[in-house]
Amino acid sequence: MMEQLAKNEEGLWNANDVATYLKVSRSWVYHRAESGELPCVRIGGLLRFVPDDMRAFARGERPVVDRAKTLRSGRSAVPVRKAG
Repeated sequence: MMEQLAKNEEGLWNANDVATYLKVSRSWVYHRAESGELPCVRIGGLLRFVPDDMRAFARGERPVVDRAKTLRSGRSAVPVRKAG
C-alpha cells in the first residue's frame, strides 16, 4: 500500500490513502475532514487530501489553508485548498 501512496504522491489522496498513512479508520478521516480538523479539497461531492498537508498533520503541524475559501456542508465548514 505504501508503494501506491508513493505513486499518488504527485496527485491528491483519497480517504483510504489518508487512513492508511495515518493508521486510522476511513470513518475517522471523514469525521475529521467534515469537522474542519483535517484539511481537505472538495471536488464535487468527493473529499481529496493534499499529501503534504497530511504529512504536516501527522507531524502535529497545521497546514496553511485559504480560510477565505470554505464550503458549507450541512452543519460544518470544511477548509478548502485551491486545487491546481
